[in-house]
Amino acid sequence: RARVRSPPPVAMSKVAPEVMKEAIETILRLNKEKGRKFLETIELQIGLKNYDPQKDKRFSGTVKLPYVPRPRLKLCMLGDAAHCEEARSLGLDAMSVDELKLLKKDKKLVKKLAKKYHGFLASDTVIKQIPRLLGPGLNKAGKFPTLCTHNEELAVKVDTIKKNVKFQLKKVLCMGVAVGNVDMEMKELYSNIQMSINFLVSLLKKNWQNVKCLNIKSSMGPPQRIF
Repeated sequence: RARVRSPPPVAMSKVAPEVMKEAIETILRLNKEKGRKFLETIELQIGLKNYDPQKDKRFSGTVKLPYVPRPRLKLCMLGDAAHCEEARSLGLDAMSVDELKLLKKDKKLVKKLAKKYHGFLASDTVIKQIPRLLGPGLNKAGKFPTLCTHNEELAVKVDTIKKNVKFQLKKVLCMGVAVGNVDMEMKELYSNIQMSINFLVSLLKKNWQNVKCLNIKSSMGPPQRIF
């Protein structure tokens, strides 16, 4: 399981504050000038060096950011009756065990379901049944549901999932994570980006010596180099 850790101290950052502020300002200005009709996501793009994905341990870690980077993240509750009702009251989609049974473990249908949502939540009574009901499809897509119990508020759980970003090294030395959107304030974006960078660096075996370059970029805008 990916571990959720508290971020390391801010002092670790080697990104100059004025460089980061200028990059954020440029992204926000370009978005206003272009007048895009949709909410652009802002992504932190990372290039690594002195790392061999074949030999070195592939890291994976999740950090909770101070502000929600993607408010429109599509989530689905695979729940018991009470959780499904609570999820729908929050504007989330929900599926009961009976509805999951209708998929009949069909790989194509499970793949389609996994593609439709960014993530899933599941009641404690349902999560145990997921492999039997759906097979390994959600797990393969990296979207195995987050466990929910009735002792915690679903709204709080959803907020946490929306604030979480996951860093995972795969076979290539570059990756990107969503750290914000163009509707956010400068200080919110700054906090999210700074925390993301510091957390990523804490996962690397040689910390900053493994960072080749860092860019921030909106969905349709040019990348802005910050390191």
